Amino acid sequence: MPYTKSPRPYKHEYLKELERKELPARLERQRARRKLDAEGVDRKGKDVAHKKALSKGGSNATGIRLESPHQNRSFRRTSSGAMKSATDPHFRKKSG
Repeated sequence: MPYTKSPRPYKHEYLKELERKELPARLERQRARRKLDAEGVDRKGKDVAHKKALSKGGSNATGIRLESPHQNRSFRRTSSGAMKSATDPHFRKKSG
């Protein structure tokens, strides 16, 4: 929900991000995008995907690739909401 009557608490959001340890993963994603931009890759309409998910211990060193947003954001989940597998394509959601 947007902030309508009060200013957005950027500092509070940043502290929450640090608490949840989201900062290193966000920086890793930014580095991957900048690396492809420096190589001159046209990534319009595509996501930069990590071959092994950052939440599963992946990094830019483990490999990055371009994928459609639908393919990159659809993974089968456990009942707790975690991804079932970091790399196995058999655990991707079926499209279509």
